[in-house]
Amino acid sequence: MLGQIIKVVTLQELSEEVGTSKVDLKTPNVTGLTNKGLENSLNEKYVEENKLLYEGFQKEMESGGDRDVSSAYKVVTDTDDILSINRYEVNPGGSSFTTMRTDTIDKKNEILITLPSLFKDNGYINVVSSYIKSEMSKEMEADETITYWIASDEVSGFEAIRPDQTFSITADHKLTISFDKYEVALGSMSVVTFEIQTDVIKDELVSDYYIK
Repeated sequence: MLGQIIKVVTLQELSEEVGTSKVDLKTPNVTGLTNKGLENSLNEKYVEENKLLYEGFQKEMESGGDRDVSSAYKVVTDTDDILSINRYEVNPGGSSFTTMRTDTIDKKNEILITLPSLFKDNGYINVVSSYIKSEMSKEMEADETITYWIASDEVSGFEAIRPDQTFSITADHKLTISFDKYEVALGSMSVVTFEIQTDVIKDELVSDYYIK
């Protein structure tokens, strides 16, 4: 393993304009893993995601539609232990949507970390969700321009995170939870992310190996 370098590079960039429509896709590629099964599955997934975006763009153009679509990626954590990659998909036309997916890799053990794998059982869902709703309320109280949709007896809105909710682990071992544009808030807020205080979830964690 000495000298092994695990990194993310751009496999492909595709940019095309058709009339007033445009597609701009960037495909990430993970290199350096000795676990080639994991490396190949990740890279095949990234290629397939952008392939579907491009095919959707082509179909829209064939039907005379007008559409812009783009994808990009960002390495948000890269330490000796953790590699975390955000992938963004943006559809700017009309009521624009932004979705974000994240893969977080244990570089030493070469495994893909899932959100449920961090916790003893599914009790974390209520704990994390309650904390996020509390933070949403605090933000709205502090700034009247901020609006989150929190479920209540009167209105529908955010109730709880999903087991496959987008998450990441920061360089200082903190858990973050993210929501797509329009998922829990006004579109003007785009993708929103909450850092979860470790003291809040420490009793739910399997260990403090990843989250400290």
